[in-house]
Amino acid sequence: MFRHQGKSRTVKHNLRIATILSFVAGMVNVTGYLAFKQLTTNVTGHFALFIYDLANFNFWKGTIYFLYIFSFLFGSFLSSFLIEFFSETKRLNVFVLPTLIECIVLITIGIISDFIEMRYVNLLICLLLFAMGLQNSFVTKISNAVVRTTHLTGLFTDLGIDLSLLCFPKLESKRKELKTNIKLRVFIIIFFFSGGLTAGFFYSKLDLKLNSLIFAALILIVSLFFDDFRYQVIKRRRKFTQKKTAKKAKIHLLKHNQ
Repeated sequence: MFRHQGKSRTVKHNLRIATILSFVAGMVNVTGYLAFKQLTTNVTGHFALFIYDLANFNFWKGTIYFLYIFSFLFGSFLSSFLIEFFSETKRLNVFVLPTLIECIVLITIGIISDFIEMRYVNLLICLLLFAMGLQNSFVTKISNAVVRTTHLTGLFTDLGIDLSLLCFPKLESKRKELKTNIKLRVFIIIFFFSGGLTAGFFYSKLDLKLNSLIFAALILIVSLFFDDFRYQVIKRRRKFTQKKTAKKAKIHLLKHNQ
């Protein structure tokens, strides 16, 4: 699901990556809000507050919201830059590095919260927004803009449009495609919601606080390793099948020549 791109990418690949990343985003969203009372997976609200502060000449206060927006933007930029750079060199799976950086950010915040007093709250919020910018960028590129996982506004808009189109008989030929899109969007919403519930339970009931982010990172790491393991198994199976087929063809050719 992290490797396939373009024509080789299927609905199953998009469903798998959508469920995992939306669950992680839901965890980050709720953990960030419970810890800092700020949104940490999208910048829509921050942009509105930034404009509000500027309109009231609170430039210094507005700078904080600008940094939030810039952090998300920089995460998106860095993710796309790394993907394009390694696509040209073809040295590794191009989506591994952005995912690992996101994991490092989440784990680091979780670990340092156990040893350091949370004085630099705005810096931590910027780091979480940076991580979500990374995620939103690489999932957009890997799915060719089909999957978005860090916020739900566009998802509910697209879901409403797709549901309305099902009401028109003249679009019967597109019914299968519409149902596939609806299924994908519903899965993302459900898993985002589930991730939020899980984070709320970990943060409040188990009193893990920001350590909840470590579990979100572990989900990503396990998914990466499982995806790579599955890819290697499929690759070796194909090679074995090809060798077996070639061997049979060779034996058949020898018998035919005799």
